[in-house]
Amino acid sequence: MAKSSGDAGIKIISKNRKAFHEYEILDKWETGIVLLGTEVKALREGRCNLGDAYGDFSEGEVWLAKLHIGPYEPATRENHDPFRRRKLLMTKRELRKLKPKLEEKGLTLVPLKLYFKHGLVKVEMGLGRGKKMHDKRHAKAEKDVKRRIQRELGRG
Repeated sequence: MAKSSGDAGIKIISKNRKAFHEYEILDKWETGIVLLGTEVKALREGRCNLGDAYGDFSEGEVWLAKLHIGPYEPATRENHDPFRRRKLLMTKRELRKLKPKLEEKGLTLVPLKLYFKHGLVKVEMGLGRGKKMHDKRHAKAEKDVKRRIQRELGRG
């Protein structure tokens, strides 16, 4: 089920932990998303997977592809397609800033978090550059050192 965050009115549905391991996040945006009724109901039940999702710039707009929102069981034939492309709601100013960055080689738009904010579904999108294998190893080593230091400080 969805977890509640420290901020009032925010209820996290899903986080993309893999994104922080695979990408160096350079910038973040909070966007709205166009959903069908059965998709919102399925999200309230926590039926979501951000694993392979990514942002795609086409037709002058940003679309979220490969976001899996599972079917809502009580709905009959009116259910949604779990993998359909969903439009992200961004201002024209944000779109103008984002378009040249996405055309740059090696940069991609990845969803970091999906959550309810005051009853509306929001997506936190991040502009990421893929990490090389040695960068991933270095980041893991740093995390291990920090964890070890915290453990030692906790004992003292």
